[in-house]
Amino acid sequence: VRFSESGGGLVQPGGSLRLSCAASGFTFSMYAMSWYRQAPGKERELVALITSAGSSTNYADSVKGRFTISRDNAKNTVYLQMNSLKPEDTAVYYCKAPQFGYWGQGTQVTVSP
Repeated sequence: VRFSESGGGLVQPGGSLRLSCAASGFTFSMYAMSWYRQAPGKERELVALITSAGSSTNYADSVKGRFTISRDNAKNTVYLQMNSLKPEDTAVYYCKAPQFGYWGQGTQVTVSP
């Protein structure tokens, strides 16, 4: 099982980023996927979750209305579209299949003027 996140970077407040996570080593289309983040000095927190077919999503209250999780099962990839970014969104972002205990290397998102 492997996850490879990409798409992070430095962005100004109010800006947007799109994160991607390529998954391998399991039947991607059969599993829900999630995005987590970990800010400096804080615990890792769940940001968004999407069901295996993409028919249902859930979000942390802090990102509702700003972030959108989606997936392409043909490409074994899950995405996180992040709009209206705030400095408090600064963190390392990770994707994960909840059923597996594996993490990728994460991608750094920094929101700063």
